[in-house]
Amino acid sequence: MLTEAGAERVDCVVIGAGVVGLAIARQLAVAGRDVIVLEAESAIGTGISSRNSEVLHAGMYYPRDSLKARFCVTGNAMLRDFAATRGITVKMVGKLIVATDAAEAVALDAVLDKGRANGVDGLCAIPAAEARVLEPELSCVSALWSPATGIIDTHALMLALLGEAEGRGAILALKSPVSGGRPADGGTLIRVSGTEPMTLLARSVVVSAGLAAPKP
Repeated sequence: MLTEAGAERVDCVVIGAGVVGLAIARQLAVAGRDVIVLEAESAIGTGISSRNSEVLHAGMYYPRDSLKARFCVTGNAMLRDFAATRGITVKMVGKLIVATDAAEAVALDAVLDKGRANGVDGLCAIPAAEARVLEPELSCVSALWSPATGIIDTHALMLALLGEAEGRGAILALKSPVSGGRPADGGTLIRVSGTEPMTLLARSVVVSAGLAAPKP
């Protein structure tokens, strides 16, 4: 059973050193909070953050006025600015979204309307012939072009986030899986196993453990 006896009092604990956890840790550290990042693996970003297409999405698929729509469109521009000032590679390759028949063309029009409502930068309809100039192997009746879609080097991004977090005093603890936790007076008790087991009493806790987050 977790008890407060012997627990080390800390300010903020972020569980998971993927791209989201590191971004949160950086922001907390920049705001002047004392941060410990607990990562179960031996390196950062070995989960979902290393197993994705690294696409920088534009935001045309999300419901209007939803948080996803707002954060995706705004975050796209913010992330590009962040990367540009830190030498992180971003390739704005754009994206074609195509319709192969009349029914899909109707659905494509709905995507265009949603994207425009969300404020997606540069999203436009283009003729099938123009789409085939961009990709000669396409077979389509109509298409959308999204110039705000790109690819970002997520590993470089994570290293930049970690560096800035550590520069503001954040601590990264690798091989430190969380094996338990419960509310307590003054915060949350967290049991950390691994090579250096410990118990922490954290004022604030952020769980950013990806697919491992729901595990008991």
